[in-house]
Amino acid sequence: MNQPVFRTARLLVRPRRPGDTEACLAMDREPEVTRFIDGPWGEEANHRAFIEARTRGPWPPGLGYWTIERAGEFLGWVLLIPEDAQGPAIEIGWRLRRAAWGRGIATEAAAPLLRHGFMTLGLPAIIAGIDPENAASLRVAAKLGLVARERAGRYLRHALRREEWLASRED
Repeated sequence: MNQPVFRTARLLVRPRRPGDTEACLAMDREPEVTRFIDGPWGEEANHRAFIEARTRGPWPPGLGYWTIERAGEFLGWVLLIPEDAQGPAIEIGWRLRRAAWGRGIATEAAAPLLRHGFMTLGLPAIIAGIDPENAASLRVAAKLGLVARERAGRYLRHALRREEWLASRED
């Protein structure tokens, strides 16, 4: 199964390609963007290799990274991959350029990934690790229905079980 393309009211959410590398690098160079996320952001070669490896995968069928675009403009990305690229849990995540913050874009782009994960892939649960000081990502997680369940190192592990997601659709 290839990664699907999602269209929302405002966005195109498509599988990330190698041609997205420069936009991803530029986004991650914005200090506020990676403030709460561990990674190789300070070393150009390692940073580039990290992005290229994450774009390539390999990921299990139907999982991976998706680029978020509006009118052809790169806004950021969302992911649905094994936690920390290793699993076994499946995590959802998002990262946006600073100029795209505060407009509901992360929530709008991540919502179809939840549906895909639960309905198409039949995942029993989806998690997200979020720094407890990252108020914006905490709001996105809450809007998506993810609930803080436990501490995982410096992050709070949020989770949403398939049955919870389905029940929220029946209301």
